Amino acid sequence: MLILRRTVRVRANGLSDYKGLARQTSCLHSSTVSRKQAEKTRAPENTSDPRITNVEDQKKSINDEKGEIIEDEFAVLRTSYDAPKHPIILAHGLLGFDELRPLGHAIPIRGIEYWYGIKEALAAKNVEVITASVPPSGRIEVRAQRLAESIERQAGGKAVNIIAGLDARHMVSRLKPANVKVLSLTTVATPHRGSSFADYMFERIGYTNVPKLYKVLEFFGMETGAFRQLTLKYMAESFNPRTPDLEGVKYYSYGAAFQPHFTSVFRKSHNVIEPVEGQNDGMVSVESSKWGTYKGTLNHVSHLDLINWTNRLRWYFWQLTGKKKKNFNAIAFYLSIADMLAKEGL
Repeated sequence: MLILRRTVRVRANGLSDYKGLARQTSCLHSSTVSRKQAEKTRAPENTSDPRITNVEDQKKSINDEKGEIIEDEFAVLRTSYDAPKHPIILAHGLLGFDELRPLGHAIPIRGIEYWYGIKEALAAKNVEVITASVPPSGRIEVRAQRLAESIERQAGGKAVNIIAGLDARHMVSRLKPANVKVLSLTTVATPHRGSSFADYMFERIGYTNVPKLYKVLEFFGMETGAFRQLTLKYMAESFNPRTPDLEGVKYYSYGAAFQPHFTSVFRKSHNVIEPVEGQNDGMVSVESSKWGTYKGTLNHVSHLDLINWTNRLRWYFWQLTGKKKKNFNAIAFYLSIADMLAKEGL
């Protein structure tokens, strides 16, 4: 029988621990992330929505954050999960994909699915799951339009719960698909207030060189409009004021935070974001993740962990070596979201 152990800690000294680690790595990023840069990336205060805060407000201790710290609630599968009454729409974020085929479609080998294992696990628990097709890049407005078309085509005439990001927020608020009733939107590590790493990259590249980079990316078939939309200033001054929550839709959100190993692909980005926005998952800060009802922070979880790519190899390795298992299983997490929606009557 699988046993779930839940540990929720209020870490009074958590921030000091993070800062201590940041000081240890200061030799790595002090030349690139200075006090001056942090001042540059500070977004102006915007009061058009009570949840839109400037970057200075985001530098808060764990004690001030709403939402629990989730240590191992999603470490293992529970014996049972309730299924919501209405379908769940899964839509990937920026640079995501429906199915990645490194060898192309001509070779009959199954590709890598973005929602690997998650869609199947939900369906096995009698959850009606629909994966929406959206472009991997492009402006939020363009991706939102494609998302709306995909949902209308696959779920026309139904009430739905959506697990997605900024594209879905724009779609729900501005496009309002006529033949689909959106009951809820759940976001996971979504940069609702932007990411200081986006600001850092633009400053690092140099604004005069950005068009050259865009041409290279466009040569490889990537639309580039979304990248500037992820800056702190754009989200605070443009996107959020123009994208109010739609009355009658329930909004839920989760954030994630971890301390990267020195070999982690997220080490650099984490160290750029931490002094400006605080705890983060290597791409998105906890504060930027908060929107609507904040359900909690997934501790010791990276941005890549959230979509189940890393779980299978890691858990197999731990079985072979007998080492302690990781505290997060993406499948258990998404099943719990479905269970939460069911308990909300959705």
